[in-house]
Amino acid sequence: MNKKEISELRRRFKPEKNNISQVHGCYVNGKGEVISYIDESLRTMPQEEAEKYLSLLGKALSGTPGKNLIDVVFSTAQVMDSDEHRRLMGLRDSKLQDGEIRQEFYQKVIDSLDMGDSNYLILLAHDSYDVPSRDRNGDKQDDSDTVFSYILCCVCPVKDGKTELGYCPGENEFHNCVPSQLVAQPELGFLFPAFDDRAANIYSALAYSKKPDQLHQEFLDAIFHIEEPPMSAGEQRQAFENALVQSMEGGCSLEVVQAVHERLALRIEEHKESKDPEPLAVTAREVGTILRDCGVEEPQVEAFCQSCGRQFGEGAALSPANLIDSKRFQVRTGDATLTLAPDRSYLLETRVIEGRKYLLVPVDGEMEVNGLAVE
Repeated sequence: MNKKEISELRRRFKPEKNNISQVHGCYVNGKGEVISYIDESLRTMPQEEAEKYLSLLGKALSGTPGKNLIDVVFSTAQVMDSDEHRRLMGLRDSKLQDGEIRQEFYQKVIDSLDMGDSNYLILLAHDSYDVPSRDRNGDKQDDSDTVFSYILCCVCPVKDGKTELGYCPGENEFHNCVPSQLVAQPELGFLFPAFDDRAANIYSALAYSKKPDQLHQEFLDAIFHIEEPPMSAGEQRQAFENALVQSMEGGCSLEVVQAVHERLALRIEEHKESKDPEPLAVTAREVGTILRDCGVEEPQVEAFCQSCGRQFGEGAALSPANLIDSKRFQVRTGDATLTLAPDRSYLLETRVIEGRKYLLVPVDGEMEVNGLAVE
């Protein structure tokens, strides 16, 4: 799913725009024991409460595609015959009205999910979206020829509030107020099926994780059980850096790292300015071209591409934002850390003086140390 499709769905999570009649859920303690079940009608509850439920659910469609929002792709064999896909289809097709399938789903989550000692709330909602058609210019038309039926799930930690002094009207005094249990923002969740090309794609789902480096693989495996689990943004960067370092005989030079960082950062900036809704992607072969431009020998370039192929899959599309930190360029030694703006990384160079390696940065204008101007 691209940004535009995700945004189109997320805008529905307002009381006047969605077709969600009920919210189902299961409240679980840190021991994995069910405390209570939820079956609430949004149409009869106070509007403020309904808005809070919708806000929690909508959070499962927030964040950055490729980082917080990960495409989960089913194989044809899974779609044709697998317990995981059958369960998700059952939830959607029944519009969450089949209590037995809901119960089976809750138990699957409880048995697999690791939330530490925290209590948590599993929320489920079904929506039917009359997808408005668009003309050639992308403008919405009044008619609709497609109904997108989907389920959205999110898992929210439930935390104890802090004990605070509060006014007790009956006693006309201030005392410690008993803390209530508060539902926090979702830690993880998913949308099924995916909304690809503004239509249902039962071969795909969209998984959400609040923390890009913690995808809760145990949850993804239990709910989707796909053959190739998605890698977190942190895992992708680590695998990319390992491939780069291991393929360079004698170590990876500063100049090579600068070139890769600068070229990928430029691609990210250009894509941002273009406002293209499709996610930006590069392949290992494209990065290999950057390495060749830096003078890296062909055997090393090939070793890098093969290493990426083993770790990501041959010809895999990689998000540059997961491979580099485009907002900073940082160099660390045993005694110092130097951070430059990404578009100024070219100022940094290494030089060996009298047998010792130095980092050199030209200084133009004023220089400060901890905010103090120095000569």
